[in-house]
Amino acid sequence: MLMHNPPHPGEVIKELCLEPLDLSVTAAAKALGVSRKTLSAIINGNAGISPEMAIRLSIAFDTSAESWLNQQSQYELWHAEQRRHELQVKKLSTA
Repeated sequence: MLMHNPPHPGEVIKELCLEPLDLSVTAAAKALGVSRKTLSAIINGNAGISPEMAIRLSIAFDTSAESWLNQQSQYELWHAEQRRHELQVKKLSTA
């Protein structure tokens, strides 16, 4: 079952990871070993969580990489479902 309009993982990073620790994007990016531009793109919803970023986040915030990838997947799937009616797909059957 899909969540109703799940947040982008970047929003979760900002609200549940950076803000409680009073971390700036610059400081967090440095700790994650990525550029400020890369982290900023994720936080602003302009980029997704890659498997490597999921591992970086899991190490930095003591979470699982799978949880970050699941959040990204749920976000993308929900948005794709909103365009379901636009897809030109025919049902196939073996009967």
